Amino acid sequence: MNILTNKIFTFIKKEAVLTISGIAAIITMFFVHPSREYLSYIDFRVLALLFCLMAAVAGFNEGGVFLKLSYILLKKVHSLRSLCLVLVMLCFLTSMWITNDVALITFVPFAIMILNISGQSKHTIKVVVLQTVAANLGSMLTPVGNPQNLSLYTYYNLSISEFIMITLPFTIFSLFLLVIAVMIGKNESLDYDISNGSDSNKSTNKPIKVLMYALLFLLCLACVMRLIDYRITFLIVLACILIFDRKIITKVDYTLLLTFVFFFIFVGNIGSIPVVKDFFNELLAGKEFAISIAASQIISNVPAAVLLSAFTDNYKALILGVNIGGLGTLVASLASLISYKLYVKTENARSGKYLGIFTLYNLIFLAVLCIFYFIII
Repeated sequence: MNILTNKIFTFIKKEAVLTISGIAAIITMFFVHPSREYLSYIDFRVLALLFCLMAAVAGFNEGGVFLKLSYILLKKVHSLRSLCLVLVMLCFLTSMWITNDVALITFVPFAIMILNISGQSKHTIKVVVLQTVAANLGSMLTPVGNPQNLSLYTYYNLSISEFIMITLPFTIFSLFLLVIAVMIGKNESLDYDISNGSDSNKSTNKPIKVLMYALLFLLCLACVMRLIDYRITFLIVLACILIFDRKIITKVDYTLLLTFVFFFIFVGNIGSIPVVKDFFNELLAGKEFAISIAASQIISNVPAAVLLSAFTDNYKALILGVNIGGLGTLVASLASLISYKLYVKTENARSGKYLGIFTLYNLIFLAVLCIFYFIII
């Protein structure tokens, strides 16, 4: 019994958002009993696209393309600032296309390794924190950068250009802030050798698979732009990975997909309760940006996006709110938890110091971007 209890508590601790969303969905079922209407709550296009994107990006990333490019870039780096800038910008730029989660999973361990090789491990916390901020802000630009963007993009039926026009000024300003943050501090020359390890050469071992996943990713982008039906895209991606690379099935984050299902049910149910619906409509009116930031700090920005989108038509404020709201607390963006867990597994990790520096940088970025929002909007 104790073993089972420990397993349950471990699962709840590891998948807190999934657990909360499941409980929330179940509670609302007592007020709105399960029926066929539940199927209309679920956005199958979002779920299918998320699955396809996660599978395509996982397969592409398995080929080691991004690490290969990273090694090539770092061979040209000879100063501490340049090294930190490259490591941070890798997360910022790639997160726009491979999602903030995958960018951090790929480049945080890489950054830790490179800083150790170059004798600059004392800068690991700052670099990993800035990589996390960079991934959360860089992913803001595109609908495929993170799950909440894809959900809102689909829910409000936006065009790619319309979405990017909303996020572009804030992405550019975020880039400016990140460069300043990296440049602050002492600079010094570096003398180290980066040999092409096995990780960097993985892409040369699987050129056919890399090409296949690149094409599948382009197919996903075409689906995002509504050039191809999501059902056709899903069947093609599923068939390709089942036939040519079955292990990629295990790389998909099914807990994220299930979290979306639970929140779709939860939001659909509370939207069917007039009193609750009126409360949220009144709560959000004219305060979408502030409420979405506040909600993200507590339940993280993906659930906040799904929940609040059902009660407002002000998609511009909501999109910016849940993206900028990914800054702040460690749970504001689930991607932030990824880099934290990767860091604490390193030798001589100082989790307390990490959390302090993480919170400081996040609050500064959050405050400056909020000021920028109220200046230009």
